[in-house]
Parts: sequence; structure tokens; C-alpha cells
Amino acid sequence: MDAMGGDLGPSEVVAAVQLVLADETMDPITLVGDQAVLSPLLSTAGLAGNPRVSILHASEVITMEDKPLQALKRKKDSSMVKAIDLVKTGEARVTISCGNTGALMAGSTLRLRMMDGVDRPALAAVIPREGGHFILIDAGANPEAKPEHLVHNAILGANYAKVILGVAAPRVGLLTIGTEEGKGNSLITETHDLLKRLDGVVNYAGPIEGFQVFRDTVDVVVCDGFVGNTLLKTWESLAKFITGMLKQELQANPLRIGGALLAKGAFDALKSRMNPDRYGGAPLLGVRGNILKAHGSSSRHAMANAIRAAAKIIHQDLYQHSEQDVARANALLDPPAAPAAPAS
Repeated sequence: MDAMGGDLGPSEVVAAVQLVLADETMDPITLVGDQAVLSPLLSTAGLAGNPRVSILHASEVITMEDKPLQALKRKKDSSMVKAIDLVKTGEARVTISCGNTGALMAGSTLRLRMMDGVDRPALAAVIPREGGHFILIDAGANPEAKPEHLVHNAILGANYAKVILGVAAPRVGLLTIGTEEGKGNSLITETHDLLKRLDGVVNYAGPIEGFQVFRDTVDVVVCDGFVGNTLLKTWESLAKFITGMLKQELQANPLRIGGALLAKGAFDALKSRMNPDRYGGAPLLGVRGNILKAHGSSSRHAMANAIRAAAKIIHQDLYQHSEQDVARANALLDPPAAPAAPAS
């Protein structure tokens, strides 16, 4: 785990580790960062000498202001690079980072390379909807996607939904501007035609429109990274706007304040469902290994949830199942050529 990249500093990371290690079944955790900073924090948290937590020293940090490619070249001893390399060498099965998103995506792609059969990575975000949550993929990794990229997103997103949402056969929808056959741009129509051919690999529910996204329509919403990132940030902004507006209106007079106190349980439940800390971050899917991107401003509770999500990812073999389904899909979409007829 990259312990140095978050906005709140390594003390919050150590606090998150303290929270999750209360569970005796939690896997061992390696904190990557400055040992002179991390060792005292572990001692204060009562974790010094704990056999389930260790430190891998890294002398550098990639900051939020660093340009990703330059930072990866110049800061080879950074906590992020060394955390990614733990996955590359097999010393860790998943890496979590709250650091520079661009650097994490570039570093993961360059150092781990892509999963067999996949050309581009995708970020998967968990978003609340009517009756539960859905997976949004791609949330920003690949803004210029091709049809085959969206097909792979559908497979990667469906497998992640099985792990993180516990849905056995996730319904997959393709985000577009209309559900009529042929509606949408060429990217959408070509992707739609490909997904229809993947019966048995993807539970494809067809195209969906924006007003269906937050209904109990599908479990995975597939789109390119440009649309997905716009949707994600719009939802986050709208959630904050509605929460703030509701709070303002409920405090407008004593009668409303009294009513708000009576409904506190309902408001707390709503806040919990809309809280992005619930799942802690977004996995970068499609690379050769498991990488989880947590929010830069993640609290200890958000990071603890990210660690728990990472444990699910490795225990349920997300990578292996995804790679197998990608291979099945590619075989269906691009079957081997028939042998040439013998010469007469």
C-alpha cells in the first residue's frame, strides 16, 4: 500500500491499517514509504512488531502536482512506483494508492502491462442507485475508446460487480442517448452489436439512457472514459448540492428543525448510502495485476474500506475470472480462421 500519496498524510493510512487489522482474518499489509515517518506512526498505533504489517522503505513521493510521466521517470524510488512493483514481482497481490491518479494509471500500465487480450485499462466506480449500487465503467481511464475497449469494459465491470456487489449475473447496460435500435453514434452502435454476440459471457441488458442510470435497471453501466468521468463528477457534485440544499432548508425555522430531528435516522441512512467512502476507491481494471485507486482526500474509514475491497478482489480471484472471460469473448468475436482447403 502506497502510504505517502494521500492528502491527509501517512498518519491516516496507518490509522486505516489499525482499523482493518482488528479483523483477525485480514491479510498481511505492506506499507510503502519513508521508514523514518512510518515507524513512529506504527508505534503510536500499537502496531510496532505486528507480524501482519511491515514497511518497505521508499525515499521519494509522487505529489499531486507532479506530471505523471516525468514523475515516473525521475522518482524511481517513490512509494507509488515501489508499491506497483510489489504487484509486478508477485510480492503483493493488490496495491492501493491515494496518490496522483494519472501517475498511478500510467505507472500501472507501463510497469505491469495489460492483461492478455485487453488493450486499454478502465476505472470502475461504485455509485448508489435505486435499491442498491451499480458499477460505472470507465470512470476516466480511457476517454477515446473503441468498440472493443467498451466490450472489455463490460466484461471487467461485470466481474467486479460480482465481487464487490455480490451479484451472480450482473445486468450490463450500454449508456447512450436512446434505446431504439441504431440510436447513438458509431461507437455505441458497433459496441451494441458486439455485446449482443456475447451471450453466456456477459448478461447484456441492452442500451440504457441517462434517466435509467439511477433506477434499478442494470448493475453495470458501460461507457467511454470521457462520458464516465463527466457522469461521475456530475453525480458527486449533485449529491453535495442536494445535501447542502436540504440542510439549509431543514434549518430554515424551528418547526423544520424539529422535523429534521425526528427524521434523523432516515437522513443518516441516506448519507451513508451516498457516501463515496463506503467502498473506498476504484480499481484500475485491465492491467496485469490488481490496482486500487482511493480518493486523494480519503479518510481512515475510506481507506479501511478500500483495504477490505482489496481483500475481496484477491480472495475472489477477480483478475483470473476477468482474464478468462476476456479470452472467451475475444474467441467469440474473432474466431480462428478455417483451415485452407487442400490444393487439388
